[in-house]
Amino acid sequence: MKLLQLPEDAGWRRLVFWLAMEEWAVEHAPDSFFVWSVKPTVIFGRNQDMEAEVNIPYCIEHGIEMYRRKSGGGCVYADEGNLMLSYITPEPDVNKAFDEYLSRLADALRSMGLDAVRTEHNDVLVGGRKVSGNACYATKTGCIVHGTLLYDVDFSEMEHAITPSKEKLDSKGIKSVRQRVNNLKNCGLLFDLEVLRSKLIDYFCKDMQVLSNSELDQVLETEKTYLDEKFIRYGRRN
Repeated sequence: MKLLQLPEDAGWRRLVFWLAMEEWAVEHAPDSFFVWSVKPTVIFGRNQDMEAEVNIPYCIEHGIEMYRRKSGGGCVYADEGNLMLSYITPEPDVNKAFDEYLSRLADALRSMGLDAVRTEHNDVLVGGRKVSGNACYATKTGCIVHGTLLYDVDFSEMEHAITPSKEKLDSKGIKSVRQRVNNLKNCGLLFDLEVLRSKLIDYFCKDMQVLSNSELDQVLETEKTYLDEKFIRYGRRN
């Protein structure tokens, strides 16, 4: 796979920039991979009820951004202690794309000395607790797989920002989101977040492609579609 890089370091980008970059990549640079981080943000699936899944007043008060993605899956809180992974493949079948990615991610973590296992729910566990949640959707040119990798996420903020139903928690046999997840920092990983990022890139990528300024402009145009208020609230656009 190719590592996709921006033409220059422009600082922090909001989460939907990276979702737009995934859309650009699946059309123009299939078989690519990139790793990114965001300021505190809640991202929820295409079919989710925003008001049921997100503590909107808390997020507004504490400056936590809120966005909807085009893939399915659950509501996720991310911050600077979390790595976000984008895996772009020309494979047209969602199940095959998911299978390939999850197997590779678990293998990458095992190569770092962690007892990582994948689950049928598209998660990766270490020590029996979730460290990575993932989602996937197909386009006309391939599949976009994206997911989280918890390293040192603020679980207190996570619990305040997202509000899964009691039924959802009960179905997993837990009482809180925090009970189900864990940070890799607490799993015996012997290096910091930036080394983890580098190791993942080395594992997944053999080459690199830097976006041109014109290609970056295309990504920025697509990013605007994620900022439509109706899409964020209800999953539809004007």
